Amino acid sequence: MKTQGIFLPLAFAFMAMPAVAQTQAASTTMANDLPPLDKEFVQGASMSGSTEIDAAKLATERSEDKDVKSFAHHMMVDHTKLTVELKMAAPHGVSVPKDNSDSTVLNSLKGLHGKEFDSAYIKSVGVEGHQKAVEAFKKEAEGGSNAALKKAAAQALPTIQDHLKMAQQLAAKKGVQ
Repeated sequence: MKTQGIFLPLAFAFMAMPAVAQTQAASTTMANDLPPLDKEFVQGASMSGSTEIDAAKLATERSEDKDVKSFAHHMMVDHTKLTVELKMAAPHGVSVPKDNSDSTVLNSLKGLHGKEFDSAYIKSVGVEGHQKAVEAFKKEAEGGSNAALKKAAAQALPTIQDHLKMAQQLAAKKGVQ
């Protein structure tokens, strides 16, 4: 159960994983023998976790809403744990950096404050990010080649689905569409 809560952070990497984004994770992962689906998962997961942590830190600074701050804190804790779990599941020779956030997502939030920030954070990071993450984790759990990564994705999926529900409930409560 503890492991499940750890893998949500991977979710957000998939929300904003542009094909052109070459990160340390991408270059390190490309250098090993992982099949393409597994490489994509590791790259996306590392970016997602880092992006989620940084976006949650922004939320604690820029939001004035206790529910948004509570959600952000929960995501920050889970995504920090996820970074450790991903490193443990990654095959030998695959480096999983923790500081490779998607600058596009973060930059879209940085100029916002208060309710405007809350709406953007809930929609893009909370709901849309988790929707994409659920799809990505299902894809890896069902079709990945690396047994450890498949297992990690499968174990994390229920937690990611729970986080999506939390984000959807928060969006409904705050009138975010």
